[in-house]
Amino acid sequence: MNYNVAVVGATGMVGRKFIEILEQRNFPVNNIYFYASSRSAGTKIQFKNTEILVEELKEENIKNKKIDFALFSAGGDTSLEFAPIFTNYGSIVIDNSSAWRMHHEVPLVVPEVNPEDIKKHKGIIANPNCSTIQAVVALKPLHHKYGIKRIIYSTYQAVSGAGMNGLNDLLEGYNGQPPRKFSHPIAGNLLPHIDVFTENGYTKEELKMINETKKILHDDSLKITATTVRVPVAYGHSESINVELNNAYELEDIFELYEECAGIVLKDDLANLVYPMPIEAAGKDEVFVGRIRRDFSIDNGLNLWVVADNIRKGAALNAIQIAEYIINNK
Repeated sequence: MNYNVAVVGATGMVGRKFIEILEQRNFPVNNIYFYASSRSAGTKIQFKNTEILVEELKEENIKNKKIDFALFSAGGDTSLEFAPIFTNYGSIVIDNSSAWRMHHEVPLVVPEVNPEDIKKHKGIIANPNCSTIQAVVALKPLHHKYGIKRIIYSTYQAVSGAGMNGLNDLLEGYNGQPPRKFSHPIAGNLLPHIDVFTENGYTKEELKMINETKKILHDDSLKITATTVRVPVAYGHSESINVELNNAYELEDIFELYEECAGIVLKDDLANLVYPMPIEAAGKDEVFVGRIRRDFSIDNGLNLWVVADNIRKGAALNAIQIAEYIINNK
């Protein structure tokens, strides 16, 4: 069976990645529809050797198409307005914005971690934040086997997480041009500032990681703190994750655990200087885990280094995997 698919925000960075991955994975598409704002409507995007017109996102362009899956990456305000319109016409919306993530009736899903939550949807399924997705893929096996008491996140996030304007700031910055997206130059620099600051001193990005991790792992008792940093890397988020487990472990068991996990590639061979790096994760589907070592400062402490392509696994691929799960488990 083939399906009618809509890509909302089709001309953006994640929207185009949706289209690329749908084609690469031979997703069972019957008809595909591309939507964007009025200023981008009228352009054409190629899908499987066919040029398809980008339509303006408005209800009259949605209602007669019988869309099965609507993949959204068009910003929170657009998702809040248009996701219910799509669901009213029978679509399942998989949304990449933060608009629906913490809504109590909307599942927040990473297919390798909590696919069982998909069946609870009422028309809308939320894609987690890019930095959260790769983190929980690495943490789920530990949480399942040992239990987790506390998590300390320190992230090193690529500029593409801020869209094309973020990427342009990096490229133009090396040519001496001032930043247009970021508050300070990113070329040759680090910015401990992703999204806006809140009253408690944390950024929204940091709070997203904290709250989304608890929701995905179904554990509000988790104690989590986070510092998120923008780094001068084009694609691929890196994360230092310090975990305090509830139960004792043997280090060799942790390695065996990751060797057996779907969606994870273990890269940890210090003698040969093998460890995850964003330059190697870019363009890949998997989450890469390495630098696994005991934290001797606390009981049952563990350090991990986790890397993944933030636009691919951290956004577009995860959403398409959710749609594939629905199709395969009807």
